[in-house]
Amino acid sequence: MSGNQQVLLRRRPTGAPTMGDFTIAESLIPTAGNGEVIRRTIYLSLDPYMRTRMSEVPSYAPPLAIGDVMVGQTVSEVIASGNPSFAAGDIVSSFDGWQQYGVSNGEDLRKLDPNVAPVSTSLGILGTPGLTAYVGLLEIGKPRPGETVVVSAAAGAVGSVAGQIARLKGCRVVGIAGSPEKCRLLVNELGFSAAVNRRASDFQSRLRAECPDGVDVYFDNVGGSVLSAVLRLVNQGARIPICGMISQYNATTTAPGPNLGQLLVRRVRMEGFNVNDYLNRCDDFVSECGAWVRKGELRYREHIVDGLEAAPRAFIGLFDGENVGKLLVRVSPVANQRTSRRLGTRPPAASAMAPEVQGSSTCGAWAAIVSHLERLSSVPFDVSPQMRTTESVASAPERGGRTILRLP
Repeated sequence: MSGNQQVLLRRRPTGAPTMGDFTIAESLIPTAGNGEVIRRTIYLSLDPYMRTRMSEVPSYAPPLAIGDVMVGQTVSEVIASGNPSFAAGDIVSSFDGWQQYGVSNGEDLRKLDPNVAPVSTSLGILGTPGLTAYVGLLEIGKPRPGETVVVSAAAGAVGSVAGQIARLKGCRVVGIAGSPEKCRLLVNELGFSAAVNRRASDFQSRLRAECPDGVDVYFDNVGGSVLSAVLRLVNQGARIPICGMISQYNATTTAPGPNLGQLLVRRVRMEGFNVNDYLNRCDDFVSECGAWVRKGELRYREHIVDGLEAAPRAFIGLFDGENVGKLLVRVSPVANQRTSRRLGTRPPAASAMAPEVQGSSTCGAWAAIVSHLERLSSVPFDVSPQMRTTESVASAPERGGRTILRLP
């Protein structure tokens, strides 16, 4: 394809999304009008919330229409600008979705500084996932030194940060993940006290063995049977931040709820939250997490797949736990990006953002983060070895002015 490659919502999934729910199309590459900014997508973030946007079930954001470009946060390079605030070559964060090019008046853009940190970190540890982990754990979980904190989906973008923050706050941290390999990573690389494979036949007994003093804080990204298992172990006065319910996003029927009797008996606080409710904590997030990353105490992983056409299959794999850390699609090469070093050497860090801020963001959380980020260091971040996959597509006829390719 030589135009603007896009991934569209072809139909609403029934249960887990499949390749047939997506269509790859081509439209004209946009041109910059007066005051407009054209950019080429470098990285696309893939996140569980996108599944809710594919459905008509009421949620905190409206559903996509059939034929819409799939939504998503992006990092892009400006290739043409009629806006004096942006110039060709600028690296920006936006919400251009699953496509190679985007256009807007620039109010939705935030400049990134690739000389401070890898620009991909603006979609992960220094972006909304990092802030989500920080506020959910500290505002609702309120961990105290010596307490036991359990984190589900602990090898994911949010869970891995939440668990490390709990460790830094002096807690015993038990991660729940979906494979022995992920469990080893949590303990050996991220410093968790223990990790339990949720797919193990004796998961409940293993979890109980790793939490001999019960559970004081449970950071829940999953819901379902994992939540039920943890509820059997909660202590009096336990706190449970509900960050996500990924086990239910593909459900076609309402699953039986967990036994909530322990919430009453143990005086447990369980509370759902949205990161946009805690924008007043952005200063603290940047200051505290920036210092931890700079000192090598807070680490991260990125799982990167290459090519926009690989996005649907990678997104499907997200619900099977195929990724480790933040899941990204590299849509095009990174311009002017320093070479990253491996996880394990000293990562310093800093903000991925330039001090200058332009316009206003469509995402309140990200706008607030950008407003408060400071340049802490010029030493490059560490990044673990990146995992890459590719996808292929099969050709099909044109429709509606776009070249349409059906995914196998």
